[in-house]
Amino acid sequence: MKKTLLVILSAILFITACTAQAAVPANLPITEATITASSTSALIPTPTLTLIPLATATPVPHPMSILAMRAGEYPGSAVTIVKELDRGLNYRRYYSYYLSEGLKIYALLTIPDGTPPEGGWPAIVFNHGYIPPDVYRTTERYIHYVDEIAKAGYVVFRIDYRGHDASEGEATGAYGSPGYQIDVFNAVASIKQLPDVNSEKIGMWGHSMGGYLTLRAMVVSQDVKVGVIWAGVVASYPDLLYNWRRTGSFTPSPSSRGVGWRTSWIEAFGTPEQNPAFWDSVSATSYLSDLSGPLQLHHGTDDEDVPLEFSIRLAEQARAVNKVADLYTYEDDNHNIATNFYTAMGRTIDFFDFLLK
Repeated sequence: MKKTLLVILSAILFITACTAQAAVPANLPITEATITASSTSALIPTPTLTLIPLATATPVPHPMSILAMRAGEYPGSAVTIVKELDRGLNYRRYYSYYLSEGLKIYALLTIPDGTPPEGGWPAIVFNHGYIPPDVYRTTERYIHYVDEIAKAGYVVFRIDYRGHDASEGEATGAYGSPGYQIDVFNAVASIKQLPDVNSEKIGMWGHSMGGYLTLRAMVVSQDVKVGVIWAGVVASYPDLLYNWRRTGSFTPSPSSRGVGWRTSWIEAFGTPEQNPAFWDSVSATSYLSDLSGPLQLHHGTDDEDVPLEFSIRLAEQARAVNKVADLYTYEDDNHNIATNFYTAMGRTIDFFDFLLK
């Protein structure tokens, strides 16, 4: 019987690596260099994530469930430099990639100038929000956000999820498919292997959809010590189903059209009223007592893309289970917190500094 259960579990969790490959920009050099530890700063690679353990014989009902994510393997890889980009004020910028389920996932990597502190630099895995994958470009998106965090003395790893720009694989969306989340987990495992990074001081920043990925990462992996989320899609799945109507700048891409997770999941599993166990199983908010570190939330009151109530409710739920969840709201500000950008970014960096430095 146990053997049969293990076979079923393995079948459910098996995810076949996508084989589609986006073209690498023509201006990139042919040679690549994998970052390895220098002779003056040796680092023992950490091969995988530290996951919150599963109870013995816990059933895993769906690949998107939190328990299925905890049962996965996310070894990451060495980070390979493809090209050095223009320098920042006090840091160097690189176009790089790592491996996730055998796919090359490209990323913007920043490394501070100078000698790292004892134990290595703190690092931030940066999860960008939804941008149509067919128009997304590595060197054009969230550059100012990355710059502010990088200038504060952090290694920043802003990843291009599968199917975005040159990243291999298919862009299937975040909410109904585990691919992007797997890319995030493998990014954490990869940045832990980067020379001069302190593997015990890894934080995560996420905006909008990236906030969804950040919250889920923090109830699956024990390696993310602190999370900052701007305008995050951080509600339960029933709230996403019933209380999320985007009226702002959202533009679907070809990969997000057709029958979505809402329709297919209701057809397969029933509504939240009919099958609350399933909908709870895929909701990170059902596991907030397992949060791996403190949260800081930011949200504009005039956000037309993601309801302010999502952040308010998350803060209340996290505090109810004795977790730290600081919430800042910005009157009359939008989804990008554009009017109060420097205020929000200053609070973000102060929060990271307090917990990671």
